Amino acid sequence: MEHVPALDEDLKKTLGPATAKVLAEQLGLHTALDLLHHYPRRYAERGELTSLAELADQIDEHVTVVAQVADARVLTFNGGRGKRLEVTITDGSGRLQLVFFGAGVHKPHKELLPGSRAMFAGKVSRFNHKLQLAHPAYEPLGADASDRDAATAFANQLIPIYPACAKLESWKIAKCVDAVLPSAQEAVDPLPPALREGRGLVPLTEALLKIHRPATKADIEDARQRLKWDEAFVLQVALARRRHADAQLPAVPRRPAPGGLLDAFDAKLPFTLTEGQQKVSKEIFDDLATSHPMHRLLQGEVGSGKTMVALRAMLAVVDSGGQAAMLAPTEVLAQQHHRSVVEMMGELAEGGMLGGSDQGTKVVLLTGSMGMPARRQALLDLVTGEAGIVIGTHALIEDKVQFHDLGLVVVDEQHRFGVEQRDALRSKGKQPPHLLVMTATPIPRTVAMTVFGDLETSVLDQLPAGRSPIATHVVPAKDKPHFLARAWERVREEVEKGHQAYVVCPRIGDGEDDPKNAKKKAAAADDPDKRPPLAVLEVAEQLARGPLAGLSVEVLHGRMDPADKDDVMRRFTAGEVKVLVATTVIEVGVNVPNSTVMVIMDADRFGVSQLHQLRGRVGRGSAPGLCLLVSEMHEASPARARLAAVAATLDGFELSRIDLEQRREGDVLGQAQSGVRSSLRMLAVIEDEEVIAQAREEATRVVAEDPALERLPGLRTALDALLDTEREQYLEKG
Repeated sequence: MEHVPALDEDLKKTLGPATAKVLAEQLGLHTALDLLHHYPRRYAERGELTSLAELADQIDEHVTVVAQVADARVLTFNGGRGKRLEVTITDGSGRLQLVFFGAGVHKPHKELLPGSRAMFAGKVSRFNHKLQLAHPAYEPLGADASDRDAATAFANQLIPIYPACAKLESWKIAKCVDAVLPSAQEAVDPLPPALREGRGLVPLTEALLKIHRPATKADIEDARQRLKWDEAFVLQVALARRRHADAQLPAVPRRPAPGGLLDAFDAKLPFTLTEGQQKVSKEIFDDLATSHPMHRLLQGEVGSGKTMVALRAMLAVVDSGGQAAMLAPTEVLAQQHHRSVVEMMGELAEGGMLGGSDQGTKVVLLTGSMGMPARRQALLDLVTGEAGIVIGTHALIEDKVQFHDLGLVVVDEQHRFGVEQRDALRSKGKQPPHLLVMTATPIPRTVAMTVFGDLETSVLDQLPAGRSPIATHVVPAKDKPHFLARAWERVREEVEKGHQAYVVCPRIGDGEDDPKNAKKKAAAADDPDKRPPLAVLEVAEQLARGPLAGLSVEVLHGRMDPADKDDVMRRFTAGEVKVLVATTVIEVGVNVPNSTVMVIMDADRFGVSQLHQLRGRVGRGSAPGLCLLVSEMHEASPARARLAAVAATLDGFELSRIDLEQRREGDVLGQAQSGVRSSLRMLAVIEDEEVIAQAREEATRVVAEDPALERLPGLRTALDALLDTEREQYLEKG
């Protein structure tokens, strides 16, 4: 009896060390189970049976024909070193030539004898005015006319095309899969039988056989539906268990004191909160009042007032005697948040200081580049409880940072942080603190359920009163250079009205510009695809000397000294700097209401969501905003279509959907949820919205009934495999 490899058996035993090495190194496949989950990307069809008379209309099509060999001859060329086999076939309606080259001539020369019949499948081409099939696949047939049935079966066979690599073609991978396919019988089914039957899904072993060796297109559909459910369900169970475990943790309920800090803050607000802000604040305050930790994702459009909602939550926690920490991804953003929180709170942010309010608290900043004395003071204020609110970067996660009583962690722009980073900060509480995660990148519902499935979600989709609309236009710099000249005139007009402008470039410049680059630049001057992206330092210099001469133009980028960055931002906020030429460091959180115009150079080099984020920096005051997307790409290019989509709508959710449809799934999930990237092979988070939503419901129910999954060993096994990957990635990153 032939050997059936065990699912966890190393592929070396089944396929030999050389093939196993390529599969492991190039495709990350180590065991029989890995290979069974390496699904075909698509399926080729040999094509319906075709008569030779019809082939003239089918150049470049894949066809299958049944015919008789009329003659076959071997020709030599290249001084006798090369061999070519030419076979002429006929089916009574026409004639066709087959050609085989090199070592590939021997087998067909022996098998395709004049008078024999066979099925032939290949791509029709024309050579020297004659139709031909080069190196066709063929299956010899007996003389019996009933072989027509065999011919039809051969023609309709679906050929799996696998994700392959240079060292191992798809058809070789198919042979490897054949070797491990018998072990699919041993696969443990992770779906509870009632769920599988209720949803009409085929058993796992059947799905694996059908995905690799389908007889019909319906087989492929059955298998895909089933395998998508596996991925969605196992992932949602992992997230449901995390939510369930978090709900068992104790937390200190944090309720704002009547007449305390929050009431004092609300009383001095010069505006009323939007309905959306009030609704989301209520959800957050209800969570904070419970005795298990809040885990909430707050997503809101650019400028929807998330920071205000987060600040009120932090004040509620300080009111109840706790501390709140806000984690920001960059120093520029941390400084900006600190500045705006202190401004919004006024004397309430000066607790314990001269002129400070009795109800106030101290608001401190903690970043990696702070001087030692300031850093020491901030650490002291945190450990004594003097500071109720701290805003900082990754520096907050360091071991030496200790809190008096950490009650709430607010993570801004969650997609920049992994799960383990937010967990590291949460571990600094005496009891698990409440967690609020904020993002201005609108996330379609399914991605929120997949990437942030351990969090409840609140959405702020209303803009505060007084916010102005932003008009967006594409500036085709190459086709219409006068449009770019007009763009700089618009910047000048806005500055003359007393407003300010951003110019965004994809690159910093300077050290990157060595003599080699100069050659590249010269060679690529006519091709926007090949030239380096425009750089902040060069563009700022050209603008200051040319179209914006006489205006105060300054630069901001990540390589600047933190003190210089802060100085430029402070002067821009104060209105002293009129035009800020920057990289994407201004993408999130920077709030200068007087800025009304943004010009994005080489806009095609940015993603859709990133462009939407960037333009959210203008139109933050009462004057209307203008965003100009400059591109040298051709009008018919996909890049220009992307820019047109951004110009056509201000709906971030619609744009994030377009963005995700244009990118690979792996990029979508990024590193936000460790381990997910490697586990999604069949599931597409945008297309499979319904499957993910249903899987989340089923997973929540299953975990509520049986948190340890004692009655579902198959599911527990699948979960362990997923979490192993997660832990492995966690260790790599740690």
